[in-house]
Amino acid sequence: MSFVHRYTEDQSRPTVGAALRDMAIRAIAPAVVLWAAIVAGGFVVKGPLGDLPGEDQINRDVRAAVGAQWDGLTHWWSTIGNTEIIIGTCVIAVAILFFRTRQWWLALVPALAISLQATVFVIAANLVNRARPDVERLDPAPPTSSYPSGHTGASFALYLTFALLAQRIVTKPLRWIITAVCVVIPFLVAYARVYRGMHHLLDVVVGMINGTLCALLAWHYLRRTATRSSRLSGGRGAPHTPVGPMGVSPERPISG
Repeated sequence: MSFVHRYTEDQSRPTVGAALRDMAIRAIAPAVVLWAAIVAGGFVVKGPLGDLPGEDQINRDVRAAVGAQWDGLTHWWSTIGNTEIIIGTCVIAVAILFFRTRQWWLALVPALAISLQATVFVIAANLVNRARPDVERLDPAPPTSSYPSGHTGASFALYLTFALLAQRIVTKPLRWIITAVCVVIPFLVAYARVYRGMHHLLDVVVGMINGTLCALLAWHYLRRTATRSSRLSGGRGAPHTPVGPMGVSPERPISG
């Protein structure tokens, strides 16, 4: 089964209980491992690596490279990653997705992605408690610490999920354009957070990893199977196979 087209190849409706079990095993449990790795990395940075004092110069160099004329532009890029913007965008996307597909298990994916990311980020940030860069900051500092970057993580989690959903678009030029936009946006957020002195470079990189992996975990949270016919046809645009009384396709499933 294609990872990207898994929800197109198998559109069968799961039970709520099955979806929750899959979510716990395939998304939440791996996210706990991710959280542990991020926290461990943070303690290494603050301990043996002495908090990487040279990183402050990277923030200064990034801003000096283009000058203060980018202050206004990076303000808007940074705002994309604000909590209220991320949540609002996600709520709208989930509503549209459910309205268009009537598949609650698919509409849940963006919300799951940012929820996983936020949980990993908030707990890790409070435990590691790394100070923000000792440079001029262009934004008010949120109450959370610098490591990892929550703005960056949330943007990667949400917009990479949108990029995966965009692969359902039939018109190829439109699909490419939307995918490119969804991939570029979180990188703009990440750049803005370093430029505006809100995070060290490492904080942003770890935020990227957190958001990307949470998007992939959310996309993969539900078990899907491809019928033999959809496997042979490549799974793209394959007709929805009728589902039997026990929720199992009448055709012999091929695990994916």
